[in-house]
Amino acid sequence: MEKAYLVLQDGQVFEGLSFGASIETVGELVFTTGMCGYIETLTDPSYYGQIVMQTYPLMGNYGIIEEDFEGACCVKGYVVRELCDTPSNFRCEYDLNTYLIQQNIPGICGVDTRALTRIIREHGVMNATICKEIPADLTVVKQYAIVGAVDAVTCTQSSIHGAVGESKYRVALLDYGAKANIIRELQLRGCDVTVLSGKASAEEVLALNPDGIMLSNGPGDPAENVYQIAQIAKFMGKVPMFGICLGHQLTALAMGGKTYKLKYGHRGVNQPVKEVSGLRTFITSQNHGYAVDDSSITRGVSSYVNANDLTCEGMDYPADNAFTVQFHPEACTGPKDTSFLFERFVSNMEQYKTNMGGNQ
Repeated sequence: MEKAYLVLQDGQVFEGLSFGASIETVGELVFTTGMCGYIETLTDPSYYGQIVMQTYPLMGNYGIIEEDFEGACCVKGYVVRELCDTPSNFRCEYDLNTYLIQQNIPGICGVDTRALTRIIREHGVMNATICKEIPADLTVVKQYAIVGAVDAVTCTQSSIHGAVGESKYRVALLDYGAKANIIRELQLRGCDVTVLSGKASAEEVLALNPDGIMLSNGPGDPAENVYQIAQIAKFMGKVPMFGICLGHQLTALAMGGKTYKLKYGHRGVNQPVKEVSGLRTFITSQNHGYAVDDSSITRGVSSYVNANDLTCEGMDYPADNAFTVQFHPEACTGPKDTSFLFERFVSNMEQYKTNMGGNQ
């Protein structure tokens, strides 16, 4: 392995060893706390434009398993304390280093990820570069910004995914960077899923005559997606709707609310979420850098809050037959505490069809 450096935008330098693609990169440095699930992390489009750092020290120990991919690899770089180059798992197809080379993604290992995590927690998310030589001028690093994220990761054409077993419902899924497991969870519950580009118009969505609309996760600043927000406002209240992560944020903006950037975000599989109107706390999988200001929304009610910082984790819109959550109920690998939310969506669609006389 060759020597490599991780240089933060404030000039701090961490020396390590290069793996993956032998190129240099600039991105927004974020950390995720999952002890496993690196395959799902690397293939989650929500990480578009970011250099991902794992706080758990050992990565790559069970190799790469393509069946577990959630989507395309959109990260700008990968940072780990220790890289396992001899994975051991009966499902392993090849190692992590080979995968990053195939995806043209640079990595750096052998760095003090605990120290890096403390820096980000204290300073907040910052830009960084993975490089072979320490740059004299960090202007490019400091000026880096993630823009056009949804347009970069959304599908280019629609696709249809049939239900597993009996077909009961038609769901239109808006792909803002959708994870594959959202589709799987819907299919398992009798849904025929039509995946549409995040650039689709409200008229295109409603022309499918769906029983429900699903808004997916995705990357970037939610407020940047002016077109998508306008489309959600058009079909809001027409049919049952369920939004996850970016879908949660875009719905809030469509309802006149506001979003804001978190200091270092919530990324990992151990985020505690409390019911607002109940007693239960759920352990959830999350990956987001922005949050909804629930106090700015007059037409919805907060349903869940983060037990650590009390940020909004869910909204209900009773008058519009819609609900959204900031966390990932479809998460895999990750806790399955909140998969019941898919049952809630299905129940809403069933009630909608009943009210419409079964003609939908």
